[in-house]
Amino acid sequence: MTLNIIPQPNVVTPGAGAFVVRAETRIHAAQSATAVAAYLDEWLRAATGHTLPIVHTPAEKQGIALELVAGSDLGSEGYTLSVNGDQVRITAETAQGLFYGVQTLRQLLPPDAETPSAHPVDRTIPAVDIEDRPRFAWRGLMLDVCRHFFPVSFVKKLLDTMALYKLNVLHWHLTDDQGWRIEIKSLPRLTEVGSRRSASTKPDKRSGSGEDLTDVLDGIPYGGFYTQEEIREVVAYAQSRFITVVPEIEMPGHSVAALTSYPELGCVGQGYEVRTTWGIADEVLCAGKESTYEYVEKVLSEVVDLFPSEIIHIGGDECPKARWRECPHCQAAIEREGLNDEHELQSYFVRRVEKILEAKGRRLIGWDEILEGGLAPKATVMSWRGAKGGIEAATAGHPVVMSPNTSCYLDYYQAEDQDSEPLAIFGFVPLRRAYAFDATEGVPADKAGFVLGGQGNLWTEYISTGSHAEYMLFPRALALADALWAAHPRQDYTEFFERLQSHLPRLDQLGVNYRQPKDADRP
Repeated sequence: MTLNIIPQPNVVTPGAGAFVVRAETRIHAAQSATAVAAYLDEWLRAATGHTLPIVHTPAEKQGIALELVAGSDLGSEGYTLSVNGDQVRITAETAQGLFYGVQTLRQLLPPDAETPSAHPVDRTIPAVDIEDRPRFAWRGLMLDVCRHFFPVSFVKKLLDTMALYKLNVLHWHLTDDQGWRIEIKSLPRLTEVGSRRSASTKPDKRSGSGEDLTDVLDGIPYGGFYTQEEIREVVAYAQSRFITVVPEIEMPGHSVAALTSYPELGCVGQGYEVRTTWGIADEVLCAGKESTYEYVEKVLSEVVDLFPSEIIHIGGDECPKARWRECPHCQAAIEREGLNDEHELQSYFVRRVEKILEAKGRRLIGWDEILEGGLAPKATVMSWRGAKGGIEAATAGHPVVMSPNTSCYLDYYQAEDQDSEPLAIFGFVPLRRAYAFDATEGVPADKAGFVLGGQGNLWTEYISTGSHAEYMLFPRALALADALWAAHPRQDYTEFFERLQSHLPRLDQLGVNYRQPKDADRP
């Protein structure tokens, strides 16, 4: 029997026979594994219609056992899964490892087990022995909610699907020129003013390249933001699935929504309006005013209270220097600090933000533009303009998350025939290219340990609905999940594509609007 598991486990040894989940089946788990046992119990109750009690007694020879064991050498996310005719046994050093064992167990059952059973039914799990651990610690997806806003219900659904495929970081892009989406109680105008725009850009026509769209405004006011209570709800939901939510608060560029809310934070100080168009704005936070850093302190104080993530994303990308060149405050800062130019002024800005985060016990991550003018001492770099910036940072001994637009931008088209696809911004990242992604490619072998992992990014300029977002994310996100988890070297694309076929019905059962692979996607 072929076991089509995504991501591919490190070691799989098929056995003989099967374990049958019946009405009398028990789940054995220590108190320290109660949360994972409860998750498994809830899922199996829906899949079988059986009430499966959790018992905190030593595992018997029969039933389902979740065991925490020390010294397995599988790390914090590794696990073993053993299935025979009498028992299902999952072992791990941590509850997170047990949780990933449970996700693999889910995939050993047929896709229809993902929807509640109308009547009690026994479920058969094929015999197998699996030993597994991830290659990379950072296996993420980024969701942009600024260009278009997505409700809490969609974010939770995305987290559920991520958990099934062992993705463990949701990078939440919460602020940008087109909208401020997180409540900051000490700065209420950020949501009162900054969360709303007067209209949105819509494409009037598409060109052959997808890069030369004639855009018009739709004239429809648009807005939305998450309250702090909703943020906490999402973070707790993610934690229950062992997913870290990394918030992104853009600065000093991509800050027009913040400037519209508090104009004094800008170099010009007036005339700002939440952007209705996409692209890059010249209007950025003033790096020469002390009030800017007081604003950053206030925002990040509330952000770190909401998000337990050790790492906080500050953006740092696409920051034009035109206003800084003309700003007396910025020029005074350049002279006072002995900086050579506006690029070093951006580095000065990032270093000050890093100190603010360090004082709060957190670390900074930014897009690869934070390399320009000199990298902050302890910063992590997220490389998006290809892998070059990440290679440079890793070579210099800085932690890196690889997210190159060449492989990981999931807002790009999935087919060369753009007319056959929903509108995307531009670019082309087919399924096979996502699967071929190697986060350490080009990094010197002795520096590969600085690569934390990678992630897929979904920018939403032309993605306004959850259905469209899912179409762009899946199944390419499954290819990235495999690329970031499975041992290296991995199986070839043909083997992955065959495994994928059994997961498309599973996504159907979960109500995920994935893109059906086309002939061009076939090996």
